[in-house]
Amino acid sequence: MDLDALQTARRDEWARLDDLSRRRRLSGPEVDELIARYQAASADLADIKTSAGRTPQGDHVSTILSRARLALTGASDNVLRQLPRFFLHQLPAALWRIRWTTLAIALAFVLVVAVSGAWIASDPVLVAALGDEEMLRQYAEERFTSYYTENPAAVFAGMVWTNNAWIAAQAVLFGVTGIFPVYVLVQNAIGLGTTVAVMTVHDRLDIMVLYILPHGLLELTCIFVACAAGLHMFWAWVAPGPRTRGAALAAEGRSLAAVAIGLVFALALAGSVEGFVTGQPWPWWLKIGIGAVALGVLLFWMLVLGRRAARAGETGDLTEYEAGTPTLVAG
Repeated sequence: MDLDALQTARRDEWARLDDLSRRRRLSGPEVDELIARYQAASADLADIKTSAGRTPQGDHVSTILSRARLALTGASDNVLRQLPRFFLHQLPAALWRIRWTTLAIALAFVLVVAVSGAWIASDPVLVAALGDEEMLRQYAEERFTSYYTENPAAVFAGMVWTNNAWIAAQAVLFGVTGIFPVYVLVQNAIGLGTTVAVMTVHDRLDIMVLYILPHGLLELTCIFVACAAGLHMFWAWVAPGPRTRGAALAAEGRSLAAVAIGLVFALALAGSVEGFVTGQPWPWWLKIGIGAVALGVLLFWMLVLGRRAARAGETGDLTEYEAGTPTLVAG
């Protein structure tokens, strides 16, 4: 093969391919032309390598083809450009999918707290097993409320935020076991039920409710959401449907990882309420109102934006372009 003659004959075609591959935007006909010229140049490169091995002409065509391939396949979007889609579509859609599981978990949690609290409070032997009378009285009258004011507000808010965010992340990521989310729920429900019993025995249940509600409305809901996401991961492994278990887990993992990320921000809001609002000497209606507004933000994301995103076809998963073409299955 006469490489110089080939280069002379193809110079304009290669130059046109290089020009198309450098453009930021292409029209439909230009994309078709880019594909056709890419295929032709690929054939030229194959001929050059077959007949002459590595040559300057071949390296030149290879460089043009690499740029054209990047133009065809694209590059990852800037992270900042992906944020609106994440917060307005992916996260709400993922929250929408687990709304009923979250509600079921919340009802079960409240039931366990009420039953365990009433059971312990009704039996003096069980109350005595929690500690001596003086210690329990001191806890009910002093330590429970001082917990919210003994540290600087910013330090306390950061402490509860990181602790709760870590618990929520574990509930989502280890949810595939089917055990960890249940363990988290039962442990917290029994612990809160025990506190209810102690405060009830010392006629301080109203104080407990007033101190828990401002931050607890959002904080506990976040934990319910995290456990619901974890259980959905578990169910994807148990009942993958027509997909393989690996494919089902991958899809659920990508979708519900958005929940874990979103809960970091929601729990930051809950921690701020707990650190800067709960312990303040403000009217209770104001503090509980702030907590209700904070919960309303999460519910707005879940029920309003989530419903809208679901109707638009969002599932919380990555797009096919981002995740790769899925394996086709029957059924």
